[in-house]
Amino acid sequence: MTTFGFLHTADIHVAVFDHLLLDISPADRAVHMVDASLLTDAIERHGVDDDLLTRIGTHLLDLRHRGAVRVVCTCSTIGASSEEVGRTLGLDVTRVDRAMARTAVRGGDRIAIVAALESTMGPTRALLAETAQAERRRVQLVDAPCLDAWSHFASGNHDGYFAALAAHLASIDASVDVIVLAQASMAPVQDLVALNSIVLSSPRLAVEDLVNR
Repeated sequence: MTTFGFLHTADIHVAVFDHLLLDISPADRAVHMVDASLLTDAIERHGVDDDLLTRIGTHLLDLRHRGAVRVVCTCSTIGASSEEVGRTLGLDVTRVDRAMARTAVRGGDRIAIVAALESTMGPTRALLAETAQAERRRVQLVDAPCLDAWSHFASGNHDGYFAALAAHLASIDASVDVIVLAQASMAPVQDLVALNSIVLSSPRLAVEDLVNR
């Protein structure tokens, strides 16, 4: 049995990743750390500062002490910073959207980035650009935020959140080859739409990569 760690900024992700790990690799176990203030503070401070880096490091070390051999940060806003902190601590940490980015740049030339938080757009765009360069793929990245949807998620209206995102995806479908759902919380929207473009979300791809590495 292998223990995998998950660093979250929303409680909703605990059950999602528990279920995915049980489905993909039932012999393994998950340990979780949830700290919503990491995302809240990153938004308010327009980025990840030294204080946030320190707090991320504390959580990663806690996950290691609880047996985690590899960790996924499920928040795209702080994902790159979590990987950076992990390297300094000698921990194997991967952002949740890294495997999705590889799939996206291999899937088409025009890639839409859909996020409900402005703070997620920049990190996701940077990851896709970095991944395209590594894969030697020329792609067009299209910013397609759906910022009005976030108020539904923040208030606990998940059905409203998913419905707003689904309508948004339908509106951009004809103009792109691949749609990247930049936040892990968006994954259920895949089951609500039937589009011509490829719609990708990060959770399952991240857990598959976590188990197979």
